Amino acid sequence: MTTNANLPSIEQSNALWKRGRGLIPSGTQTLAKGPTQHVQGVAPKYLARGRGATVWDVDGNAFLDFTMAVGPLILGYAHPVVDAAIAAQLAEGITFSLMHPLEVEVAERIHAVVPGAERIRFSKTGCDVTSAAIRLARAFTGRSKVLCCGYHGWHDWYIATTARAAGVPAAVSALTHTFAYNDLDSVAQALDDDTACVILEPTVFAAPAEGFLQGLSRLCRQRGALLVFDEMWTGFRLAMGGAQERFGVEADLACFSKAVANGMPLSVLTGRADVMELLEDQVFFFTTFGGEALSLAAAKATLDVLQADNVLPRLEAMGRTLAQEYNNLSQRLEMPFTRCVGYGARSMVTFEASPLNNNTDPLLMKSIVQQELIRRGILWTGFHNLSAAHTDADLERMLQAYREALEVLRAACSKGDARSALCGDPVQPVFRRTDNFHTKPLATDKDVR
Repeated sequence: MTTNANLPSIEQSNALWKRGRGLIPSGTQTLAKGPTQHVQGVAPKYLARGRGATVWDVDGNAFLDFTMAVGPLILGYAHPVVDAAIAAQLAEGITFSLMHPLEVEVAERIHAVVPGAERIRFSKTGCDVTSAAIRLARAFTGRSKVLCCGYHGWHDWYIATTARAAGVPAAVSALTHTFAYNDLDSVAQALDDDTACVILEPTVFAAPAEGFLQGLSRLCRQRGALLVFDEMWTGFRLAMGGAQERFGVEADLACFSKAVANGMPLSVLTGRADVMELLEDQVFFFTTFGGEALSLAAAKATLDVLQADNVLPRLEAMGRTLAQEYNNLSQRLEMPFTRCVGYGARSMVTFEASPLNNNTDPLLMKSIVQQELIRRGILWTGFHNLSAAHTDADLERMLQAYREALEVLRAACSKGDARSALCGDPVQPVFRRTDNFHTKPLATDKDVR
């Protein structure tokens, strides 16, 4: 492996950042892509192009990418079949004055592979369809409240449960509460006769406990609430039919985006016919760009390639090997405070403060590893978002880089001054707190306000 003694030049990235920072609030359209999630002063800020699993920044530096556009690129950058489908459709038109046949064709493909997808609607972003699901659930049940677990987007009904709730009316905040994953009792206590739905990411990195999802489905039926799966990450990744197929549980409504169109903006709402039929003339959910043809052409091609090339089992196997080898490495280096968790197609490296690392801040440890991976030509934010473009050689390169990066981390922590090993500013948390937001039942009515 070639290791750069010096970190890559990011002069052009910094120049662009200086130009854009005064115009664009936070400087970025996507928080996970912005400088706060990377070591500032070390990581590139702007990418110019990508092919396969490799990206090039605006300074010309090449990186093996494990972020993959924060998840959508299940087939990799510039996949020839998908790009050809987009180009062919581009020659015919992008958006039309009437509906396009691709709306029917892609809906048929999703109906064929996603459990419970009796009806299908399209939009552009994940929070479009999660918010549509909430409105549908409220209309169908005649109830107002929502219980949620996971991340569901920026709209008022969800973001009210986080530390970034400025601008959300108190009356809206009072209608949404959170519950603990894998804790059915917390749902049972919070689910009352005004709860319209329970929405959750069916899994993130922790596996669902035995019977948890099945129990959740049963509990919702008993209490008259709908079960909604947010499958932005699990859809077309854990299985063609997502978490519903993987875990054998059907939700009343399910929401998808990310991997479905290999980077083109498309989101999908699926569900029971009797619930979705409210979209006919009672619940309003229509958008100008929901039937935009380039994204639908990309989705049709992506779904075809995923099935024809048997992509997902291969990603599962590759990812399982990567996680196992990382965990073996951390054990050999006597660093049990870092490990890899999750599923094959998507896993995450975690860090924990302990006496073994002089109680070093986990975000600082993550930052040191990220810095050392950047030094070795790898773009990483803690996740392994694998794609069909990643190869066995890429995994070996990654593991070798981990070996070297963890050695640097271990030496830095042993000195009790790990911050001195970092050449820039460490990554920052997305939210100031990460759990126990807006839980229910609350101690007092005052807590709701």
